[in-house]
Amino acid sequence: MSKQRVGIVGVGLMGHGIALNLARKDWPLGYLDHPGNQSTDDLDALGATRHPDRTALAGASEVVILCVTGTPQVEDVLLGDGGVLASLRPGTVVVDCSTAVPASTARVAAAVREAGGRFLDAPMTRTPKEAAEGRLNLLVGAEPDLFEAMHPLLSAFAENIFHAGAEAGAGHTLKLLHNYVSLGFVTLLAESAACAGRAGIAPEVLVEVLRKGGGHGAALDRLSPFLISGDSSPMQFSIANARKDLSYYVAMAEGLGAERAVAAGVLADLDRVAEAGHGADHLPRIAAHFAAKD
Repeated sequence: MSKQRVGIVGVGLMGHGIALNLARKDWPLGYLDHPGNQSTDDLDALGATRHPDRTALAGASEVVILCVTGTPQVEDVLLGDGGVLASLRPGTVVVDCSTAVPASTARVAAAVREAGGRFLDAPMTRTPKEAAEGRLNLLVGAEPDLFEAMHPLLSAFAENIFHAGAEAGAGHTLKLLHNYVSLGFVTLLAESAACAGRAGIAPEVLVEVLRKGGGHGAALDRLSPFLISGDSSPMQFSIANARKDLSYYVAMAEGLGAERAVAAGVLADLDRVAEAGHGADHLPRIAAHFAAKD
């Protein structure tokens, strides 16, 4: 079976890894030229096509992958003026790897179907490091036949692929559940570290006790380099993005009538720090902002 022609919108920290793995594994690749992209010299060297606009990308692609910031960007890329759907080829599959509001995903999927395409949401977990290594986790909402058909392509940049459900938005629902837990853990640990500092507990001691006890996990592994040496690079995820994801989660939980008091508390902390001008900081740095609070 020949490999489909793939066009990707969003060659940022995560999207670049997706694109690079597809190009290295001989998937015919194009990408949207955009000032927010990482350097694309390596993609160009592997034969990727640079498209000047969404119309050109859609017309040249059998699969369109979106790796953009969130719901407003997804809606604009697909539905906005000069959007992908206006030039979508019949049968094109749209793969949304962004983090988005599930209710919007359902509407977007319906619009893709109306335009003659098929849709699956495949949001990611893990970091830019795993993206570059082709070892992402994907949480996929898709009809079973589409999930199976797209598995070879998704496997080109993912290590673990989970079928969240057949309905559009199932993947995004699972992603918001995941991010609430993972980002909530980091925020909770950061608040604990700030309290420990005021109490005179050395960060090395706190981290070691948590590692040997019930606090060990991926969140601590990503936060501890900052607590001990000021290195936030293991988690290159901004406070602003964490705030966005938590706001999506709280809105989803509210719509479902689910308990959300703890999530609302985490979101309030992220709101406060972001509104103080620190939204661009990597999330681990929230520990320093908590420590500096009067």
